[in-house]
Amino acid sequence: MSTGPLIYIIAGEPSGDLLAARLMAALKELTQGNVRFAGIGGEAMREEGLPSLFPQADLAVMGLAEVLPRIPKILRRQRETLADIAAKQPDVILTVDSWGFTGRIAKSLKKAGSTIPRIHYVAPMVWAWKEKRVHQLAERVDRLMCLLPNEPELFQKAGLNAVHVGHSVLESGAEQGDGPGFRQLYGIPNQAPLLCVLPGSRRSETSRLLPVFRDMVSLLVEGRPELRVVVPTVETVAAEVEAEVAQWPVPVTVVKGRQARYDAFAASQAALAASGTVALELALAKLPMVIAYRLSPLTAMIARRLIKLKFVCLINILLDRAVVPELLLEDCRPDKLAPALIPLLDNEKARAEQLSGAADALYRLGLGGDSPSLKAAREVLSMIRP
Repeated sequence: MSTGPLIYIIAGEPSGDLLAARLMAALKELTQGNVRFAGIGGEAMREEGLPSLFPQADLAVMGLAEVLPRIPKILRRQRETLADIAAKQPDVILTVDSWGFTGRIAKSLKKAGSTIPRIHYVAPMVWAWKEKRVHQLAERVDRLMCLLPNEPELFQKAGLNAVHVGHSVLESGAEQGDGPGFRQLYGIPNQAPLLCVLPGSRRSETSRLLPVFRDMVSLLVEGRPELRVVVPTVETVAAEVEAEVAQWPVPVTVVKGRQARYDAFAASQAALAASGTVALELALAKLPMVIAYRLSPLTAMIARRLIKLKFVCLINILLDRAVVPELLLEDCRPDKLAPALIPLLDNEKARAEQLSGAADALYRLGLGGDSPSLKAAREVLSMIRP
């Protein structure tokens, strides 16, 4: 049994789960396996050796209307997390994304006088949402590891030790899928157009997006009777996704697991995806996409007042132009989604134009440089006191 440092990791949703899992693998590499983990995570972190304190799905919720009924459970999970940290006394506490939950954990630890070093991984997009969070982070954590090159300066001005480590999606392997093997495994004819649908990793996302996506597929299939759909999903929402797509008007293949996800990317002609990190995975896999998102009416009203961004897709943000179509809120409708996807399914020139821009965005993120997870792992280890 390892006697190495104990690192307590909290990742509140599947996108953070993947980031944290890659970081865990890098920590094991740098310490020759002499490291221990505790905390909260999902399936990817479990594969790297984390026994999660409770299911990550308990925290994977977004939007004011969606969060309100879950508050009692979230507060209970917060108390359980703080008690677990107090009992285990780790060498470092690493919170990953999900600042709503992880920020409250950091605040409680500071208030209790905890001297355990606290690191947060993934800067909240304060330049798009709430600038006061710059000072929140500076007060609550000791170091911030940023994914984007423009972020550290924003937090350094508030006195926070912020460093750019890069985006670990670049080392995900999303570009290494086996498309022909995937089609053969699931009996999908080579000539059949295949659309990859990614409706999100939270129940609040899938419940709003899947009915819209179903109706959009009904429009697409009118001119493409051979159309097939593949839906990569995660364990937090797998049961709901499988039940919903069983009623769709085309054959749908649902897959779970990282490699199956990337094989699906390689087998597909285009993707329709909920807004999030998945856009970078799709760009890396050279799969052209349309980004969609819906919120509850209340959350949407608040978002319009607060969000300052022209774009939500990270590819478009990095390039400051609309390379990837974004159909959000009221524009997330079947009659708008279908026309946006048709060129990507049918027109090689349209596909190539999007992929060229996406490649430029990945280069700006650091594609081809040192491993972001190894950079992040070195930062974590440097915070452990001798």
